[in-house]
Amino acid sequence: MADKRDYYEVLGVQKGASDDELKKAYRKLAKQYHPDLHPGDKEAETKFKEANEAYEILSDKEKRARYDQFGHAGIDPNFGAGGGGFGGFDMGDLDLGDIFGSFFGGGFGGGFGGGGARRNGPQQGESLRANITVTFEEAAFGCEKEISLTRTEPCEDCRGSGCEAGTTAETCSDCRGSGVVRIQRGGGGFAFTSTAPCSRCRGTGKLIHSPCKSCGGNGSVRKTRRITVNIPAGIDDGQAVSLRGQGNAGKNGGPAGDLIVGVRIRPHAQFTREGNTVLYEQKISITQAALGAELEIPTIDGKVKYDLPAGTQTGTTFRLRGKGIPNLRGSGRGDQYVTVRVVTPTNLTGKQKDALRAFAEATGEIAPEPESKPLFEKRKKKK
Repeated sequence: MADKRDYYEVLGVQKGASDDELKKAYRKLAKQYHPDLHPGDKEAETKFKEANEAYEILSDKEKRARYDQFGHAGIDPNFGAGGGGFGGFDMGDLDLGDIFGSFFGGGFGGGFGGGGARRNGPQQGESLRANITVTFEEAAFGCEKEISLTRTEPCEDCRGSGCEAGTTAETCSDCRGSGVVRIQRGGGGFAFTSTAPCSRCRGTGKLIHSPCKSCGGNGSVRKTRRITVNIPAGIDDGQAVSLRGQGNAGKNGGPAGDLIVGVRIRPHAQFTREGNTVLYEQKISITQAALGAELEIPTIDGKVKYDLPAGTQTGTTFRLRGKGIPNLRGSGRGDQYVTVRVVTPTNLTGKQKDALRAFAEATGEIAPEPESKPLFEKRKKKK
């Protein structure tokens, strides 16, 4: 965690950026580094994940507020824990528990023991991440997907205690069940206190003399599950679905973590998406453009008819209301915009060329060819 880049720097925005600025910057990076566009490119995949993580934090008002105040430490309780230091700095003899207890109301992530914090208190399980790929239409209208997930779950035999049936754990006498011990350093009137995980119980606060054979005393086991993920209608590429309580099991009675499923949308052969708007390009002939025609336009709902007016120029764009992507939050749908492109015919037959020349002469685009006279008539005029 200590080497993580600033989330605002990742997205390329200022700290006071608005929600729209954050969304715009994120979409730009998500499209630029999308793994589907860079298969096998680890650097692009890393940047895609980095942008996704930054947007996930900054788009949440509560998480953003904590991040703005405390940085990465404000949104990850494990940040800087362990090793007697924080963020790469040696805090020496200072009591880290007291320092972080003043900020976070009784200890920082349960890891320092200050202010009455206990390492063996209830801890939420680790959140897990997964990715799925859906089609253009599945993202537009929503769908259900199944993913295979390996996670830790409470041991059924010991019910998470880690003890063999009929036995109980002993409270560690060294740390008195807190999981941490205080170490006093210095001298000569300059004594400082720090805390460290209890070495006897390894920070658990308890001693298990008869560990459960199924989980080895851990209280949890790893299992593979099939999880159903409901993809909401209107989800966009790079967004994520959160399934609460579907992550790793918590410790000491703490709740399970979450499962964060990132969604990737497979590119469509005909349509392009911009937010809730669908873009489509319709090719038409010169005759259709000049005389008008009834067109059949593909949409995500199926084909619809559109009366193309006579004299339509190439590049003209018209709108099909309500034929776009459903709004992710709320009712209604976006629109579909159709841009027409006039296709110039090739490989014309002689008859077709003559017909085009006649049309050009009729419109005055080219002058009629003069009638040729016999050579002997030209000579008579010269005499």
